[in-house]
Amino acid sequence: MTFLAAGRLWLLLLVPLLVAAYLLLQWRRRKYAMRFTNLSLLSRVAPKRPGWRRHVAAALMIVTVSLLVTAFSRPQLEVEVPRERATIVLTVDVSISMRADDVQPTRLKAAQDAAREFVKNLPPKFNIALVSFAGTASILVPPTTDRTAVYRAVDGLELAQSTATGEAIFTSLDALKLVPADPQHPKEPAPARIVLLSDGYRNVGRSVEQGIQAAQAAKVPIYTIAFGTPFGTVEIEGQRTPVPVDENTMRQIAEATGAQTYTAASSQELEQVYSDIGSSIGYTKEQKEVTSALVGYGLIAALATAAASLLLLGRIP
Repeated sequence: MTFLAAGRLWLLLLVPLLVAAYLLLQWRRRKYAMRFTNLSLLSRVAPKRPGWRRHVAAALMIVTVSLLVTAFSRPQLEVEVPRERATIVLTVDVSISMRADDVQPTRLKAAQDAAREFVKNLPPKFNIALVSFAGTASILVPPTTDRTAVYRAVDGLELAQSTATGEAIFTSLDALKLVPADPQHPKEPAPARIVLLSDGYRNVGRSVEQGIQAAQAAKVPIYTIAFGTPFGTVEIEGQRTPVPVDENTMRQIAEATGAQTYTAASSQELEQVYSDIGSSIGYTKEQKEVTSALVGYGLIAALATAAASLLLLGRIP
């Protein structure tokens, strides 16, 4: 917690002074009573004092003062706030290797299920774009807040030949250019991230290095997910062909663009990866003043003080 008017916290020194004054007053009353009272007679005729309960109202008053002084100092807390105009491009590899069943039921089906869950858990105001790539890359859904359109496109993903990872990066950057400009700041780009899921090695199109340079120039981080296992195989023309996951390329892309890379060898791991990515790019930390909340707690404590004094001592202080 931080304070916009931290100098006012010196007023909290009043709290120990109030405590000391109260304890001194209790001591003087007790000393006076013992000096001038016939204790044996007093114990027979005087009603029982409320004991420890008589201190409840005083304790609540101390709490009230502490809360109100803290509120007077204008406290702030760090809170998570969804990024305004934030856009995420979900870029999914649909090359033939995604037919491998080392992730059940297949890599592609597991990726589709996890992608839907990822989109569902993002803040509603987020723009989502969907790009698929195999031998070429295509924008299936331009940036939109329409989740239904994204779900429909995810369900319709189809496999194709080859893997053009470099082209996927360029097409994802093209998708970000479709985000509507901020009327108040038309030249300011929207906060953007690319989430690239792939399992295979690039074999066509522009190089991964060219894609990385383009992303660096646009200052867009690319979070990568190497999805699958080193032991995946697919049947091509009657023969079993190994399709191991390409972790090195995914790591290279993420590290070069200032993002993080993940590996996922199952649908459960992929869902967890998406959850981690969503929490890291979905929100930003901001300081929020919480003065009104502490004033409210102070008022509640003041009312509790009055109620305790009335019920336990028969009067309002």
